[in-house]
Amino acid sequence: MKVTGLVSLWTLVSLPCGQSANPAEHEDVVRHAIKLHRGKGAVVTQRKQWVLESCRKLSGLLRQKNVVLNKLKNAIRAVEKDVGLSDEEKLFQVHTFEIFQKELNESENSVFQAIHGLQRALQGDYKDVVNMKESSRQRLEALREAAIKEETEYVELLAAEKHQVEALKNMQHQNKSLSMLDEILEDVKKAADRLEEEIEEHAFDDNKSVRGVNFEAVLRVEEDEANSKRNASKREVEDDLGLSMLIDSQNNQYILTKPRDSTIPRADHHFIKDIVMIGMLSLPCGWLCTTIGLPTMFGYIICGVLLGPSGLNSIKSIVQVETLGEFGVFFTLFLVGLEFSPERLRKVWKISLQGPCYMTVLMIAFGLLWGHLLQIRPTQSVFISTCLSLSSTPLVSRFLAGSVRGDKEGDIDYSSVLLGMLVMQDVQLGLFIAVMPTLIQVGVSTHSSIFKEILRILILIGQILFSLAAVFLVCLVIKTYLIGPYYRKLHAESKGNKEILILGITAFIFLMLTITELLDVSMELGCFLAGALISSQGHMVTEEIMSCIEPIRDFLAIIFFASIGLHVFPTFVIYELTVLLFLTLSVVIMKFVLAVLVLSLILPKTSQYIKWIVSAGLAQVSEFSFVLGSRARRAGIISREVYLLILSVTTLSLLLAPALWRAAIMKCVPRPERRSST
Repeated sequence: MKVTGLVSLWTLVSLPCGQSANPAEHEDVVRHAIKLHRGKGAVVTQRKQWVLESCRKLSGLLRQKNVVLNKLKNAIRAVEKDVGLSDEEKLFQVHTFEIFQKELNESENSVFQAIHGLQRALQGDYKDVVNMKESSRQRLEALREAAIKEETEYVELLAAEKHQVEALKNMQHQNKSLSMLDEILEDVKKAADRLEEEIEEHAFDDNKSVRGVNFEAVLRVEEDEANSKRNASKREVEDDLGLSMLIDSQNNQYILTKPRDSTIPRADHHFIKDIVMIGMLSLPCGWLCTTIGLPTMFGYIICGVLLGPSGLNSIKSIVQVETLGEFGVFFTLFLVGLEFSPERLRKVWKISLQGPCYMTVLMIAFGLLWGHLLQIRPTQSVFISTCLSLSSTPLVSRFLAGSVRGDKEGDIDYSSVLLGMLVMQDVQLGLFIAVMPTLIQVGVSTHSSIFKEILRILILIGQILFSLAAVFLVCLVIKTYLIGPYYRKLHAESKGNKEILILGITAFIFLMLTITELLDVSMELGCFLAGALISSQGHMVTEEIMSCIEPIRDFLAIIFFASIGLHVFPTFVIYELTVLLFLTLSVVIMKFVLAVLVLSLILPKTSQYIKWIVSAGLAQVSEFSFVLGSRARRAGIISREVYLLILSVTTLSLLLAPALWRAAIMKCVPRPERRSST
């Protein structure tokens, strides 16, 4: 869309005065300006008069602006030479004049930026979407920069206002004598001002020029919009306390993580209400599942479904709830390790190492085969197969709670085999998370660089194996030299006071978690190893610690399973129920058959009977597929549809797991040895 009158319009605005143009140029400007600004039906003479008056007004404003700038410069020089003013008063007045100068210049720049934007729009092609998108992006960037400048100017005005108030107070104090209390309060005020200046980080100014930082437009929603009068009276307080919520253009919601003024304590009331609602609703949901014979964890998942986006949508701090729920996983795996002694681990380590590796390889092979038949990208097939090969450690640990151990001499305990394989899958999870960035790059790489990417994957695998060796060495040192004296010291200090024991064990869990995280291994493995190391101190130690940690684990596990329910969407499951049931049954049957096949090859002949129980425990999909799926979706490995399918299949497989486990227990375990926990 090319407009011939663009040059004339630009001449109209950029002329310092309308009378300076000759008559021919003036008529040309008027003719094109009339086309752009008026329209049909108006008298030509009136249009000419309107253009002339507008030109005179703009020209007069520019001249007036220059006059004011000169006066401001003279005023600044006069203030600097005035010996009767204090340094603080000079600084305040000069600062005020400079702010006014900046506002005048920015207002003039805004006018000409608008003209430049109109020029770009008139020169563009309305049929070219890419061109229009680029123009829109440039305007958006200009608006963001203007908003930042205006925000900075507003902050400077607030500071100038504060300096003005302080200057007035100083003048008043100089005219009257202060009492001893006023002098003390004045000293405290100065100390408080110094404290605020010391702890203030200037995070906005420090980060706005950092590479990769983008300016975004956000909405600020007050805490209670329903009561407008209350909001009006509280707005000034909430501006200081940061009790409002920010929403960006992508509908992401943000809350305050660190306030500017750290001297005032704050609390996230939304998060508190979310935890209270989860705690109250989990009780009836857990009772209901217990009544119908399901594990209570499904009641907690139902609680998350009811309160989450697919239900009442009353959970506001979803990220914070999920973060707290991760501690439920940490303590659950710690108690699993506490029951899984190193002696039992040494007995089944070969089976625990070989079984998950063979199953993962077979799952990936079947995934690539089906992916080739269905024309799915290899990276997507590998990712989906790896997700589906993982099984839920927290769920199986609940199944094994209070279950029997192998009593016959030479028998292999099925719980040892099952937990050992699940721990190896947790190791594979850490390996897969580490390899995922390279998997993303492989998906977008050309064929000429595939060999380099394979080499990079092999290097990453080598790094993970080195990290595992380092973790094993650290565990050996801790077991040999540290864990015994550490626990004896805790036990001696905690007589009559379990607080020290709980705190000491929790600190040890977090220490192992941090070590494995620093060595690029999953944090979950560190929690499991912490429990295994403490269990090496004997059965009495294990029982004492378990009695202290179990209540903490139970509460945090409620939050964890409720956070899973936040990502379950019943409407999607109902719409695609036939497809999802088919996919879920296919995955469960495939995992069960592959597990039976692999265990038939690696188990001793005297322990072949446990393969059915172990296979039943592995025939579901881990809840960590939610985490992997969300990362893969953000990275572009899988689409939104595949992500929802993975979530739904995972949820349905977890719902089917108790029935399959109970059937395997009834078939393979003698009746006197069964436990109600199944």
